[in-house]
Amino acid sequence: MAMKKQRSFSFKPTRFLVFHFVIWSSVIFVILFIIWVIKASPSVPQETNLQFNKSSLVPITVQTLTGFSGNSSVTVVNSSIWIDTHVRQPENASGFGGISVTSGLQRQNNESKVPEDKETEGGDFKGRWVYDESYPLYTNSSCPFIDEGFNCQGNGRSDQNYIKWRWQPQDCEIPRFNATRMLELIRGKRLVFVGDSINRNQWESMLCMLFGAINDPKRVYETHGRRITKKKGNYSFKFVDHKCTVEFYATHFLVLERNARLGRKQKQILRIDAIDRSSSRWKAADILVFNTAHWWSHDKTKAGINYYEEEGQLLPRLDVSTAFRKAMTTWALWVDRHINPSKTQVFFRSSAPSHFSGGKWNSGGHCREATQPLQRTSITNVPEMNIIVEEVIKQMKTPVTILNITSLSGYRIDGHPSIYGKIPLQGKQYSSSIQDCSHWCLPGVPDSWNEILYAHLQSKRC
Repeated sequence: MAMKKQRSFSFKPTRFLVFHFVIWSSVIFVILFIIWVIKASPSVPQETNLQFNKSSLVPITVQTLTGFSGNSSVTVVNSSIWIDTHVRQPENASGFGGISVTSGLQRQNNESKVPEDKETEGGDFKGRWVYDESYPLYTNSSCPFIDEGFNCQGNGRSDQNYIKWRWQPQDCEIPRFNATRMLELIRGKRLVFVGDSINRNQWESMLCMLFGAINDPKRVYETHGRRITKKKGNYSFKFVDHKCTVEFYATHFLVLERNARLGRKQKQILRIDAIDRSSSRWKAADILVFNTAHWWSHDKTKAGINYYEEEGQLLPRLDVSTAFRKAMTTWALWVDRHINPSKTQVFFRSSAPSHFSGGKWNSGGHCREATQPLQRTSITNVPEMNIIVEEVIKQMKTPVTILNITSLSGYRIDGHPSIYGKIPLQGKQYSSSIQDCSHWCLPGVPDSWNEILYAHLQSKRC
């Protein structure tokens, strides 16, 4: 019996070999699997800032990052290195291929990389403007919708760098605007911009961006037959093949402007408790993009003296901030009462900054020398109007998405028409002394606002 027990605990050579083979095969399989996972993961491009103590040109080979295809070139000039990396991402699941990225770009003088901004309380996300040779998305000669006030190149501006900047958030990617895809997103729908001339700036940008996907210009037409100008007017362009319209309704304040008789004089007043007359034409829209801010200033609202009307009474004096909050509440109540959230997406774009130096718009203010972005955003504090907008929207039952473009636009002192924007006076006359440092050249900064809107419409949010 003892001998039998001893045999039961002995290993046969064949069992030992089988056991050995299974153990080592498992180890090798795990190692190979880990290597495969590492190679299959896409590399993340890193920014590179290098310094060399050489004044001569030094060619350097930069290896293409795994998961991307493209070409790179590096040149050392005056002890600093310029790394231009143009890469194309592979097509993703959404069908967007060929997203052009310029990373690690460091330029001298007027082509400097703009550092990331500090995050603000107003919901602005961190990021930077990146110089990208693949921009702009259209040109002033390829788009027939740019009015004379925004057509900076058509008015003689010769520098080109201001149209080649792309906004890059720190923690997410904004998809490159795809006009064909955007037209599919709005097929059979009404995309409506409502607001002041800054919103017309964005609307014209959207028309130009979409027009690039149309082979036959006759397939797009203005339903009212009017020429786009700086003067107040409403416009609707129809994209025939996609059965959609892209519209703009001008209203400086979103609430009702009207003339009233005060004594023997007619005076323009603002009813802060009534929505603008054109509101009946907005409510059937599928996508609504609102804004107001540009006209809410001390001088344009006549310093609040005998200017505002509420509940049938003309208010002798009211400060701008209080009037703005009341007007925004009127707008919010209208949206909650008339907009069906299951049909209509509502956006509100935050205020766009101006960049006047040496005076206001009507007292010699200028931005004529600016040919590059600022190193820091000009927005150091959240504008009071943005805070009021956010507070009002938080009380609404209708979902409203805020397109916060204030801080990122604060870098772009170079993006205004300046002396290349035609400021109308009377008839066909234009001012030669007043510079435009409030509106934006097209192509230009509003294109980035529309790329952010495009990302939201695809539910790709930062």
